[in-house]
Amino acid sequence: MNATPDPEAPVDAAFVRRWLDAAAAAMDRESARLTELDSPIGDADHGTNMRRGFLAARTAVEQDPPETPGGVLVLVGRTLISTVGGASGPLYGTLLRRAGKELGEEQAVSAARLRDALRAGVDGVAALGGAGPEDKTMLDALLPALDALTGALDAGGGAADALAAASAAADEGAKATTPLRARKGRASYLGERSVGHQDPGATSSALLITALAETARGDV
Repeated sequence: MNATPDPEAPVDAAFVRRWLDAAAAAMDRESARLTELDSPIGDADHGTNMRRGFLAARTAVEQDPPETPGGVLVLVGRTLISTVGGASGPLYGTLLRRAGKELGEEQAVSAARLRDALRAGVDGVAALGGAGPEDKTMLDALLPALDALTGALDAGGGAADALAAASAAADEGAKATTPLRARKGRASYLGERSVGHQDPGATSSALLITALAETARGDV
């Protein structure tokens, strides 16, 4: 790797590629745990699907690297939609592709601009899945992460600290799905039997936000 990135530098295409690499590594590393979480309330394939999708996205970016942060996100989102089975592909694909389209052709953006793009992506996920807070979905990690990121940035925090706060909030949000009854998705069919299990989609979303925070810190 080259010199450690400046953690407060603008978000450019290289930054987003590093984020993708970190996310792909996390999905690979945590694949078995994600599938274990999915087994009681889903199809027992979330870890496998996320690993396959993010590794395919990394390959697609390596083969034809876009020159803008938005371009990288759009390509990753498109690849996830085409390679990840079940609901996860369209949901994650919508999240990242919508965020990329929001960034447009800008060569580099601020943390606040990235936050706004992610908000657009999360809005797309909510619309696609018809879900909201405490429905035991990936939104239960993503919405707290965005709130924490916004609060930290509004308070004058730097990008690295703000994204660290977002990561912590996403992780707490994922854990907080355990006592919830699922109201959307495959798990909702189980009714009360979905209670007591941490949502795998919220967990993988927390991994995605943590990878973003690690990239901002220069850990990857």
